[in-house]
Amino acid sequence: QITTPNYYAPFLSFTGAILLNTKEMKANNIPIPTSAKDLANPIYKNQISMVDPNGSSTGWLFVQDIAAEYGTDAEGQQIMNAIRENAGPNLELSGSGPLKKVMAGEVPIGFGLRHQAVANKAKGLPIDFVDPSEGNYTLTESVAVIDKGEKTNPKAMKMAELIVTKARPGLLEIYPNIVYDGETVAAENQIDNSKTYPEPLTAELLDKHRAFFHGE
Repeated sequence: QITTPNYYAPFLSFTGAILLNTKEMKANNIPIPTSAKDLANPIYKNQISMVDPNGSSTGWLFVQDIAAEYGTDAEGQQIMNAIRENAGPNLELSGSGPLKKVMAGEVPIGFGLRHQAVANKAKGLPIDFVDPSEGNYTLTESVAVIDKGEKTNPKAMKMAELIVTKARPGLLEIYPNIVYDGETVAAENQIDNSKTYPEPLTAELLDKHRAFFHGE
């Protein structure tokens, strides 16, 4: 269960993973990475597609892996710079960009949303995924009701409640990450090493991580 402040309630959650085109991996005899750090290896030069956190929060999921495990100074920055350089022209602003490139065989490796890789693998496509050894970080989208005093719409709280209670089961099918106690997902969507970033995920932290990603 995700712990959140009492003034908002999450209605969906998503996490990232390293994406693989198994056909291209074999064709190019490329070793399967087991960690986010592995993607800094020169052997992956121009073989990976990454998400720029300036364009999509999916990229922030990857940055959290590096920043939390290796820091944002010497070691972490060196790793991040090498990964960004390995991505080269395959640095995407769209969160789904790397998955599209991996599925098309333009690159054998990418980083994207885990549940999308699970779904495409289940279709029999040559797509697989790796949960980074550093852990899988999660982002949520939430609904909140603003207290406007006498101008508060009494239906606002009811709408928020309906989204969280009635819409949540359908959203769980699309984004199969557990948020509330009692929820269940299929085995392939269960995450063994789910991590929570040690700092609150504020807009200020996002700005710092965006700069970190770009070596600024």
